[in-house]
Amino acid sequence: MLMIRSIMVVLVIVGLGCNGPNKNNGESLIVNEALPEKIKLKDLNGRSVDLGIYKGKTIFINFWATWCNPCLREMPSIHKAQHLLRNKDVVFLLASSESIEEIEAFKVNNDYDFNYVSVENSEALNIQALPTTFIFNPKGKLVFMENGFRKWDDENNIEMILKMAK
Repeated sequence: MLMIRSIMVVLVIVGLGCNGPNKNNGESLIVNEALPEKIKLKDLNGRSVDLGIYKGKTIFINFWATWCNPCLREMPSIHKAQHLLRNKDVVFLLASSESIEEIEAFKVNNDYDFNYVSVENSEALNIQALPTTFIFNPKGKLVFMENGFRKWDDENNIEMILKMAK
């Protein structure tokens, strides 16, 4: 009985940490902060990623996990949005706090051409749930932050990203 209770507690915690559909009716926290230098990313070769190399481009960072069902459901729409915006100056990064090996395994088993990165300090970024998306404008200002699932290839969301890119 104790084992069953322990499993239930873990499932509840995992469920609370991984948001389903967006609960805020499409309204997102819009902020105007400088690009946080505290975001620590590594590529899948273990090298640090300097977000400064994307200066002048819109940066879309989606924080996700291999165990997060809403994250996995969201990926096809991110993939399509990335394709729709391929001729625009929009960089898509998919950041997970899981090990590089876990991210690599996911990459091998899934047919997405994402730029996967490992986030080393997600707790310092105050990410409350997964998936979470940050969008930075070309000047490096955080202009969009949202927790939860979104259909990124929807026409309204593509227009929103393009507006942020100006």
